[in-house]
Amino acid sequence: MNWLIAITGVVFGLGAVLLVKFGNPGNYGFCAACQLRDIAGALGIHSVATLQYARPEIIGFILGAFGLSRLSGEFRPRGGSNPLIRFILGMAMMMGALVFLGCPLRAILRVAGGDLNGLTALAGFIAGIGVGVVFLKQGFNLGRSHVYTGSGNITGYLAAAAALVLLIAVSTGAGFLKFSANGPGAMHAPIIISLIAGLAAGALAGRTRMCLSGGFRDFMLVRDTSLLKIYGVMFLAALAGNLYFGFFKLGFENQPLSHTMHVWNFFGLFLTGLAATLAGGCPLRQMIMAGEGNIDAMICVLGMLAGAGVAHNLNAAGSAAGVGINGQIAVVAGIVIVAALGYAYREKLVPVSKGV
Repeated sequence: MNWLIAITGVVFGLGAVLLVKFGNPGNYGFCAACQLRDIAGALGIHSVATLQYARPEIIGFILGAFGLSRLSGEFRPRGGSNPLIRFILGMAMMMGALVFLGCPLRAILRVAGGDLNGLTALAGFIAGIGVGVVFLKQGFNLGRSHVYTGSGNITGYLAAAAALVLLIAVSTGAGFLKFSANGPGAMHAPIIISLIAGLAAGALAGRTRMCLSGGFRDFMLVRDTSLLKIYGVMFLAALAGNLYFGFFKLGFENQPLSHTMHVWNFFGLFLTGLAATLAGGCPLRQMIMAGEGNIDAMICVLGMLAGAGVAHNLNAAGSAAGVGINGQIAVVAGIVIVAALGYAYREKLVPVSKGV
């Protein structure tokens, strides 16, 4: 196994457990969707008082990917590939993840902590990717991105600049941010620990092209397992850490930040998997690419922020009590809309005329 794959898996797996040890909620060391949702709350995009904190882990993802891409010469400002559709796909990814209460990354970390509800969600995620792969095989394409040159280069720095401003704001307790006084938003590791963990994870995720939807997509298309190996190591590292610290609790019931409505766990991450496959990357991958100068990915992340606002302002997110009717409608509508986009944006193949 490539040493970089092993290190990346250990940093994500053991790092997530250590973040819980230092103050994050249970099985909530890393989560690209829920932690971005907390940032949405801190910015006032939604008004749930218990879910408001500008998580330094997310800031670290973006800045870590940015820093490494600059050092390695891989930073390339680019974009222009159907931004509106990518925004919608970002919203769909977030809506599905918040119904389950976690992104695909957190689903694995939840299983490593003994939460078996993550298995149902992962099954849905893989099924959603499978449907997305069908659309890819039929020619789904949002068009080519364009490399920005000259003054257009500055757009590639927007995600990193926004992350830096947010880091300064959360470090100084800036008045425009909201901070939860109780609930999950009030539970967090010290800023410096969260930031270091995020920076290391972001740099390694960028270097390895880490992406769970991409891993299953590559396996389905060409039987390539390189990306999936990272998550295998991550699971084992997180499992070992949870056992060592006594965090492991096997079962479905009474798990932290979790519910047992299996149908909606399945279809929540089904929607996320389908949208991620069409968007070209899972929630974590979109953040990493945004840090590397990809404006299309940044638009997708903005869609995720908007999706967090819609999910919580319309009471469509999951909770410990389960998934209400609004969340169920949102998931079904999201699957229909994303599937329709997958069908509509297939490239039209022109038949070759005989005798020419």
